[in-house]
Amino acid sequence: MTTSHPGPATGAVISDPAVQTALWFFGGLVQIRAAGAHTGGRFAVVEHTARRGYTAPLHVHAADDETFLVIDGSLRVVCDSEEYLAEPGGLALLPRGSQHTFVVTSRDARFLTLHHPAGFEDFLTEAGAPAPELVAPLPLDGPPPPELAEALAAAASRYGITLIGPPLQP
Repeated sequence: MTTSHPGPATGAVISDPAVQTALWFFGGLVQIRAAGAHTGGRFAVVEHTARRGYTAPLHVHAADDETFLVIDGSLRVVCDSEEYLAEPGGLALLPRGSQHTFVVTSRDARFLTLHHPAGFEDFLTEAGAPAPELVAPLPLDGPPPPELAEALAAAASRYGITLIGPPLQP
């Protein structure tokens, strides 16, 4: 059985990729595989497909823990000044309140992020743009223009995310 938006989880939820949200976000393709609407707000699962250089500013989540699971490629992950290399099968658990960022260091990468509780996917939906095709766009070349950076910071703050530093370089 396939469903598009099943509501809060009270039983099994099966969601077909054709009805999942796909966005272009900051130079990567993100697909919201499970949203808070599917899980009763308990968690969200987001798949990222990106090219070398896809990154995020150094930031802190006030309300959610973020977990990275690398499927293909490699990421450099920084959490509270400690640096890690995450390769296929690698997992990074980043607790709420930690200062963290990442960058794709391989030619291409595909990874999941899990957010406990849900809500991060709403930020992605607000700050991203609908993906007209399921391919990763080119990552941003250099820092975003000031108006984009300001809009991203404002959207992030509405979801309990504070941007505190620049993104990593590959």
